[in-house]
Amino acid sequence: MKKIILASTSPRRKQLLKDMGIDFKIIAPEYDEKITDKHFSDEIIKNIAVNKAKSVLYKVKEPSLIIGSDTVVIINGIITGKPKDKNDAFNILKSLSGIKHSVVTSIAIIDSETGKIFCENTRSEIEFNPLSDEDIKNYIENFKPFDKAGAYGIQELPTNFVKEITGDFDNIVGFPTKTLKKMLSDM
Repeated sequence: MKKIILASTSPRRKQLLKDMGIDFKIIAPEYDEKITDKHFSDEIIKNIAVNKAKSVLYKVKEPSLIIGSDTVVIINGIITGKPKDKNDAFNILKSLSGIKHSVVTSIAIIDSETGKIFCENTRSEIEFNPLSDEDIKNYIENFKPFDKAGAYGIQELPTNFVKEITGDFDNIVGFPTKTLKKMLSDM
C-alpha cells in the first residue's frame, strides 16, 4: 500500500481528508502559486495543482501518492484570488453580492514510483443573495477570510449570504472529496 502525501497546509483540506478516513502525511508545497493570467482556463489551475505535488516529490522516499490541489473563485470568467486586506475582501464580497459565480478545484495525484500524473477539475456554482455593506463588514471582522479565495469560506458564511449551491459542497470548501475518492479508486 502506497503512502498518501498531501502537498498542502490548508486546514480545510486536511480536515476533509481526515473525514474521509484516509491515513496521510502532510508535506508543505514549495511552489509560488501566483497567477499572472487572471482569465480562467482549466489548464491554469491544473498546472498549479500539479506543480504543488511535484514540489514535494523529491522529499518522498517511499512509494507514495502525492496529492496537490488548488481552488479558485471565478467571477465572469476572471479568477478572483485571496484578498490582500480588509478593503480588498470587502470589494470582492461586494462584487459577489447578488450574482452567481463558480468555484473550481483541481486535484493532481502523482505516483512517486511511476511518475504518472492524474489530474481532474471539479466545478461548483454558488449564487449569493444581495448583501448589505454591514453584512459584509461583519463577516470580514468576525471570520477574517484573508486566506481564502474569493474572500469567503462557504462553511462559515451566515445563512443569509447564499441563495443557491449547485454541485459538490466539499469542492467549495476546497477539496472535492467525491472526485478524490474516484481518482484514488481508479488508481
